[in-house]
Amino acid sequence: MTDPAERPNTIPWPPLILVAAALLAFGLGRLAPLPLPGGPIRVGAGAIACLAALGLDLVAMTAMRRARTNILPTRPALTLLTDGAFALSRNPIYLGNALLLAGLGLVFGEGWFLVAALAASLLVDRLAIRREEAHLAARFGEAWRAYAATTPRWIGPIGRRPAGRDGERPVNAGR
Repeated sequence: MTDPAERPNTIPWPPLILVAAALLAFGLGRLAPLPLPGGPIRVGAGAIACLAALGLDLVAMTAMRRARTNILPTRPALTLLTDGAFALSRNPIYLGNALLLAGLGLVFGEGWFLVAALAASLLVDRLAIRREEAHLAARFGEAWRAYAATTPRWIGPIGRRPAGRDGERPVNAGR
């Protein structure tokens, strides 16, 4: 394994896992359907989930681009983002990906997408997030630790983020 301060991963696990999970859910749905009950309300909720997922991904990716930090999971972080979508979750893009899979399951009425969303989230957590967090800790030190202590890995209460040690929330910390 490489030095965590240099780069978090050597393989871009998150996009590979997302695509594999979607294809597997689709394939299993064709071979052994796992139908979900409901009708228009389920489809509408799924569409809202998909739109929210895409919006969350877009907002997070735009913030990363504006901060001129790397979005690829195999490249080093140049800036620690802690506001916007990153105040809701330390991993808003991965959260968006999981929400997208779940939303597709609701839209298509196929339960395998819900199973895939959970499995993909667990795999991303173990194969990418843990390494990315070690990378961020090595690169940003106390700023990362303060952010991690106040922001959930996946999702948490909105607007109730506790203050850091000095009474203020962490802000974007450049390298």
